[in-house]
Amino acid sequence: MAGISGIRHPYHGIENVFDISHLASRDPLLQFTAWFDQIRENKAVEEPNAMAVATATKSGVPSIRMVLCKEFDEKGFLFFTNYGSKKGHELDENPKCSLMFYWEPVKRQVRIEGVAEKISAEKSAEYFYSRPKDSQIGAIVSKQSSVIPDRQVLDTQLKELQLQYSGNASVPKPDYWGGYLVRPYEYEFWQGQTNRLHDRLRFRKLNDGESFDEKLMQKGDNGWIIERLSS
Repeated sequence: MAGISGIRHPYHGIENVFDISHLASRDPLLQFTAWFDQIRENKAVEEPNAMAVATATKSGVPSIRMVLCKEFDEKGFLFFTNYGSKKGHELDENPKCSLMFYWEPVKRQVRIEGVAEKISAEKSAEYFYSRPKDSQIGAIVSKQSSVIPDRQVLDTQLKELQLQYSGNASVPKPDYWGGYLVRPYEYEFWQGQTNRLHDRLRFRKLNDGESFDEKLMQKGDNGWIIERLSS
């Protein structure tokens, strides 16, 4: 633990404040796309589509892990996994989840809250067969989140399946593997500041019975409202 409390690095300066007037769009998906494209084009992060997925059991016990976002559009954010994994079981119990993208070189993050749903088996198969063959085999080898005695179990089965599906042999997509689409109902855009007065802009929809407060809210596009949050 020695010295951890003293680890500090400069973030942005006051001249780089991120405010509502600096939004690339008043639609959260388009704002996300603007930040994502900037990161991708500048090659500032090796995997800009890496995101944390936080889930919780029906009783509220949380868990979190990193996955790769494979697509995002007006419908939501898509990732693929083993449906029998811990996150799969938790999303079956409680489809509400959170996503987070963190792009350290530019000290920006985006948090997204939404509801996950399984995509069609056809679309899952389409992506599965676009993957490298070893990745397809890996989806069969790994019974994700299950307890195994050692690494050798995985390596042995991998070699057996590589031999079985060598050449032009097609790898069957497991029924327990596929995609989740997370449909957002809230976005938060965060930009770090050295003085720790970070910039936080939230997009959300008005709750039932809630009235628009022009002192605290601004109108976004497509029914979204925009709020600035204290750091």
